[in-house]
Formats: sequence, C-alpha cells, structure tokens
Amino acid sequence: MSFADGVRALLRQDPDIIMVGEVRDLETAEMAIQAALTGHLVISTLHTNDAPSAITRLLELGVAPYLIKATVLGIMAQRLVRTLCPNCKALGDSDETGWQTLVKPWKMAMPKNMYHPVGCLECRDTGFKGREGIYELLPLTDKLKGLIGSGAEIGKLRLQAMKEGMKTLRLSGAIKVAAGRTTVNEVLRVAPFSGTE
Repeated sequence: MSFADGVRALLRQDPDIIMVGEVRDLETAEMAIQAALTGHLVISTLHTNDAPSAITRLLELGVAPYLIKATVLGIMAQRLVRTLCPNCKALGDSDETGWQTLVKPWKMAMPKNMYHPVGCLECRDTGFKGREGIYELLPLTDKLKGLIGSGAEIGKLRLQAMKEGMKTLRLSGAIKVAAGRTTVNEVLRVAPFSGTE
C-alpha cells in the first residue's frame, strides 16, 4: 500500500480534517490538493527553509499555480531555539551587528540587556536548558495569490508577505532575544540570513 493509497482510503471515510505526514512528491501533493478541493481541511508538512519557500517547493513538485491559489490557506514555518538556562544566564556585551541582522528590514530598538550562556550543573555546563519555537506565519492573501499566478520569484513573494505583516523566523527569534530567553547566535544558527529579506 502506497502513501497515496492510504490517503485515498482515508477520503472514503469522509473525515473533516486530514493530516498528511509529509508532501514529498507530486502524487501525494495531488491527493492532498484533491482532498482540500472537496472541502476537507488538510494539514501537512513540507521541508523548506521558510514559509514562502513552501510555495516554490509545491511549484517544483509540479503543482499548478491555480491549484495552490485555490487550496492553500496558510503556511507556517517553525524552528526550535535553545533557551538560556535561567539558573546561570548572565548579562553580557550587546551584539549590535547580529541584532541588526535579526530585525532587518524592521526598525526595532536593540534591547538594553542581552543575556549569554554561562554553564552550570543545572544545564550540564551548556548554558542552555530546554527549547522554544520561533514561528513565521504566511496567510495566502489575494495579492499573494496574484503573485503566485503570475509566476513571481520567491523574493517578491517574501517581500509582499512582509508588507502584509508576516514576521520572519528571525524577527520571532529577536523577540525572544529581547525577552532574555535565547541568544542572537542561537537564532541565527537555526534561521540564517538568506539575503533576500
């Protein structure tokens, strides 16, 4: 039994919501899209660097732009950053260059206090304890759908999404840095600067 056969079998049960583990090929993408077109809420994963890249990934798989416009409601990118150990984190020098990279192109004041990892018995000398998510949510608006239909490149899609309020992974991380939850280097490690923002 193939993955697509499994999705077909699920559709025969008439569910309201379907979770497709991962879209890796055109056949799986087509099954998910057909389910979405017939009124099912389809939730799935797709491996990309950020939310706008999911659109280009679907196009590369062979999904027609009009089907993406008709079925995709929103895309969320997520990454996990290590959180500073609350027992040993310490105030340190501010990293202005790193901060500007995180918040570009937004103008966001650098926090007065930036914390850095130290290391203790609590965190096994790593300086970090636990993880938190950083997120980037891209709802598909009419303007974005128009850009998809006209074959716009990823940079234009990303800029339009940011104009409409999408906060990048790095900006989500910057908010956690400002709150003293993680470090600039940790955010840049999981959400590197791509140069197209």
